Amino acid sequence: MQKLNKIIKDNEIKFIDFRFTDPRGKWQHLTYNAAAVDKDVLTNGVLFDGSSIAGWQEIHKSDMLLKPDVNSFTIDPFTPYPTLVVFCDIYNPDTLKGYALDPRHTAVLAEEYLRETKIGDTAYFGPELEYFIFDDVKFKNGNYQSFYAVDSNEHPDNSDKKEEEGNLGHRPKLKGGYFPVPPVDSGFDIREEISVTLSEVGLTPELHHHEVAPAQHEMGIKYDTLTQIADGVQKYKYVVHNVANAYGKTATFMPKPVYGDNGSGMHTHQSIWKNGKNIFAGNKYAGLSQEALYYIGGIIKHAKALNALTNASTNSYKRLVPGYEAPTILAYSERNRSAAIRIPCVKAANAKRVEVRFPDSTANPYLAFSAMLLAGLDGIKNKINPGDADERNLYDLSEAELKKKPQVARSLQVALEELDKDRKFLTKSGVFTDAQIDAFIELKMAEVIEVNNRPHPIEFENYYSV
Repeated sequence: MQKLNKIIKDNEIKFIDFRFTDPRGKWQHLTYNAAAVDKDVLTNGVLFDGSSIAGWQEIHKSDMLLKPDVNSFTIDPFTPYPTLVVFCDIYNPDTLKGYALDPRHTAVLAEEYLRETKIGDTAYFGPELEYFIFDDVKFKNGNYQSFYAVDSNEHPDNSDKKEEEGNLGHRPKLKGGYFPVPPVDSGFDIREEISVTLSEVGLTPELHHHEVAPAQHEMGIKYDTLTQIADGVQKYKYVVHNVANAYGKTATFMPKPVYGDNGSGMHTHQSIWKNGKNIFAGNKYAGLSQEALYYIGGIIKHAKALNALTNASTNSYKRLVPGYEAPTILAYSERNRSAAIRIPCVKAANAKRVEVRFPDSTANPYLAFSAMLLAGLDGIKNKINPGDADERNLYDLSEAELKKKPQVARSLQVALEELDKDRKFLTKSGVFTDAQIDAFIELKMAEVIEVNNRPHPIEFENYYSV
């Protein structure tokens, strides 16, 4: 509290923005004049209408308590007046206990559960978020029409476009955007500004580069503990959206906004530590420990249920198809980016970790990271053998070979059905509740039904003249 008050005074803060995350993973906020925020507000929180947040309270039990985490805050780099962003947790006002449907509360419980198991005391997560930056986006869904259109000056289709000052012609080809220098990499300046701004909000950016698809980018940030890095993902997405907006462009973390090219994932590195030592380091395959292999076994066993939380949109499964560097096969291997779980080729014991490659950024980071940790812990506790590593190029497997390999869920509906059936690894610890999972499934099934019930333009092409 003392540190927070000093920040407010030293930076002449005018507004305090209380932020929390809804079940879908979207940041929500409530802004107070700084003069109206006293010790009582910071200690006891403020009431808000929980029934207005999708998937939460019913109208007759709408009051919820927004309680600031006085140790988690940052100054907003985009507001015209000095504004302090404070992360908040949601509490029940009658019991003053953490709200079971609050995603951030789930992450806190997951970390507490890890310590209770005595397997480890700290879980580190390092997500890699990919995204697209477009110059223009249009979409409409009505009773009599449905369309979308995205455009970027980097798109190869613009090679013949008439420009006022001439078409300069420097742009990557389809699937040709990995690592070119400017001017082909036209997003370099934006990424540098994103990197600097991420530092301003308390993250540690480590690298940035153009990704495989035209207009696709990635920024690497340093790993952190589970709840802290989930907070970091929220800050990361906020910064990317707003820096792009300041440049007159629009950024999206949709997994598959472009047909026929690579999609955007959120590859997630993870490890467990105990008493300052990485328990994933050992003398087994690729320098991993037996515990790390069991952790992988838990991820593979529960992968289809995990997909509902790590790939939480109907669009996610348009990325999870073979042929676009999307990891659909539930295998593990050192260095192998065609496997769903990659073991980075590192020598130092402290750097040993597993990289789960199927998640994407439509996931709620608090729920996704918590669920992966619980799946891995289930693997360790029950000694789930992941089988042998598969070092082949899994994209080249024949249809007969593919049928023998376990794969990720093929749609959000399938993933939600798997989550419904395979939920005990989430609930038996008390980290997730059945009510929370039921509410999440209901919320996401509404999205499935909305997509399933709408005619699609490709259906007109295929069936209109039958």
